Amino acid sequence: MLAEAAGLAVLAALSPTALLLAAIYLGSDRPKLTASLYLAGAVLMSVVTAVLVLAVLRNLGLSHPAAATSRYGLRLGLGALLLAVCPVVAARHRGNRWPTGPGDGSCVSARPGRPRPGIVSRMAAEPAPSSAFAVGLLVFAPGLTFIAAIQVIATTQASLPLTVLALAVVVSINVMLVWLPVLVYLIVPEATGRWLSAFNRWLRANGRAMLVGAMLVAGVVLVVNGIHGLAVT
Repeated sequence: MLAEAAGLAVLAALSPTALLLAAIYLGSDRPKLTASLYLAGAVLMSVVTAVLVLAVLRNLGLSHPAAATSRYGLRLGLGALLLAVCPVVAARHRGNRWPTGPGDGSCVSARPGRPRPGIVSRMAAEPAPSSAFAVGLLVFAPGLTFIAAIQVIATTQASLPLTVLALAVVVSINVMLVWLPVLVYLIVPEATGRWLSAFNRWLRANGRAMLVGAMLVAGVVLVVNGIHGLAVT
């Protein structure tokens, strides 16, 4: 259970947006405070989502052996939904552009005629502690892959201590592209800036493919798991 949930959480954590924002906040005028508030928002949203999904699925009785058909049907449905959303995500992220650092107001679409950038990109154009917490909440709003990771825990009969441990592990993994850069920054601030700058150049060119690839893998895993479970029940 823990290994499967952690694996899906890793796929959920592969968010180019989350890492790009961490780099922006760590390059701001007040990097420690701003990045910490961004992390706090990310953790809070992840915890609230995890607890709510767990509570709903447990109340539906999907962890009971008799609910095997519903349990695997849920996984199949989540997987199919992830696969269906992949083309939409790929098209939505095509041509998008993020600010390169503090004060860069160029967080607009790279192609003329595209809609204005979303609220997150506008807030990130002028990174500040006052908005970083809200950005963390918005960026880590419930995603299908993260919900899929939580449903593995929620639909498994496990003791309370094991459930709490599994939730803590999944939440920690989900926000690792925020806390990991912050932790490294606290140890080696100058080197972290150079590493993030170099990595973000690659991420800007390949982030969309990475995001869609993670969703595809998660979708296939869930569909296969759901079909196999339904076939043997």
